[in-house]
Amino acid sequence: MARVYNFSAGPAVLPEEVLKEAADEMMDYRGCGMSVMEMSHRSKMFDQIIKEAEQDLRDLMNIPDNYKVIFLQGGASLVFAEVPMNLMKNGKAAYIITGQWAKKAAAEAEKYGEVVKVASSADKTFSYIPDCSDLDIPEDADYVYICENNTIYGTKFWELPNTKGHILVSDVSSCFLSEPIDVSKYGVVYGGVQKNVGPAGVQIVIVREDLIADGPAFKQTPTMMDWKTQADNDSLYNTPPCYGIYICGKVFKWIKKMGGLEGMKAHNEKKAKILYDFLDQSEMFKGTVEKKDRSIMNVPFVTGNADLDAKFVKEAKEAGFENLKGHRTVGGMRASIYNAMPIEGVEKLVAFMKKFEAENK
Repeated sequence: MARVYNFSAGPAVLPEEVLKEAADEMMDYRGCGMSVMEMSHRSKMFDQIIKEAEQDLRDLMNIPDNYKVIFLQGGASLVFAEVPMNLMKNGKAAYIITGQWAKKAAAEAEKYGEVVKVASSADKTFSYIPDCSDLDIPEDADYVYICENNTIYGTKFWELPNTKGHILVSDVSSCFLSEPIDVSKYGVVYGGVQKNVGPAGVQIVIVREDLIADGPAFKQTPTMMDWKTQADNDSLYNTPPCYGIYICGKVFKWIKKMGGLEGMKAHNEKKAKILYDFLDQSEMFKGTVEKKDRSIMNVPFVTGNADLDAKFVKEAKEAGFENLKGHRTVGGMRASIYNAMPIEGVEKLVAFMKKFEAENK
């Protein structure tokens, strides 16, 4: 069976080169006679896998030496609780609400302390990023929290908020490794990997050492969610999600071959331009996000007619374009064009959209 063009928001498309390598090594990883799935996490072979993965990630993101990289089990939704458990030492935090995931993160944090919602774009169905240049942030807030790329609504922080000296915590799940970032501007950068990096079940937390030096904010914090314990044990306090980390490591090497994060940025901008240029001139399809805040990873669009939307999704699937239906909370369509989506996938999608528009005037 031929591979489809998978526009899923996550779990999402992975590089074919990585999948083929993993298939070749499934039964016998580098002559050891077993799969990475079967391998002890205490073995020398797996130690090399996880250490190489961390070093490649540090190289790609130019992560400063005073930041810890932790590979943990669970997705970003688990980190919604980990953030306040580890950082909310004054019992207060500021949250910027730009979509479902920031809303859910704030609701989780409210279980552990006071959450001050300092900005929101809920008034226009999260179709833009609010002005964050002069926020009213409480002096005693432990951190300011954002979801940097909003998977459901297709918006992106192209300028980081002015945190007025407070620690910035960012969920980058759906824009992870899509472009260069300055890690030193953040206290914590984290993401679930299933959108742009690897298979579901792994979270990567990049945290500045001084923020965890004294341990978590609450003594009741489960040991498994204690970043200091996990960092002190090099992500090996218990059995980590070994196979997922192995795949992430392969994706890191693939990104290096593609020209690193500068190469990824150029690749992703080119794909996004092809799709947005079509949406901007189409008489049928319309993008739903303010132009200045558009994501280059997640592109939501509509026809304005729910029946026509459903017809498009059905016929697109029949033509080999999978997972174009929009999130259940917003409807319409959404094309997630992550790192591993080839340019030809977007070109063929646009060609199909032009054909559909001509046939359904």
